[in-house]
Amino acid sequence: YTTMIKKTILSVLIAASLLACTSENDKNAAKGKENIAFYSRVWEVAINEGRTNILDSAYTDDAVLHTVPETKGKANAKAYYENYVTGFSERQFIIKEIFADGDKLVKYWQFKGKHTGTFFGIPATGKAVDVIGTTIVTMKDGKIAEEQDFMDNMVFMQQLGLLPAAK
Repeated sequence: YTTMIKKTILSVLIAASLLACTSENDKNAAKGKENIAFYSRVWEVAINEGRTNILDSAYTDDAVLHTVPETKGKANAKAYYENYVTGFSERQFIIKEIFADGDKLVKYWQFKGKHTGTFFGIPATGKAVDVIGTTIVTMKDGKIAEEQDFMDNMVFMQQLGLLPAAK
């Protein structure tokens, strides 16, 4: 009788721990889906539509963009991305793939445009750009807290005509 009680208790504990794991995984997956939907919409509106005012509510107050130079605060993050909107016409920001695990996202993207305006102080060159990159994102309370972009800046500068093309 004691062995049967021990087995029953053990079975209940195993079932409870499995349900807890599944429940936590389900919560993480649901949060990841919400973050992907929010994050994808932000860039559709901000870059493709050119309505950067969405960035006022997309970032945490203390957001950090690990760029050159490093950018801190939501107003500076908005100003950073406004350079892409004012610097390029015919903008296309395409999220090729995006993955999330709760509040962590990885986005593989492509940016195309024509450099027809001032971009970070660089006068318009009239050149077309087509670059790919990846961004690692940390979300906090449904907002963007941190971004780390990876792209080939040399290729980008070559496409703008600011560096000689590789031979």
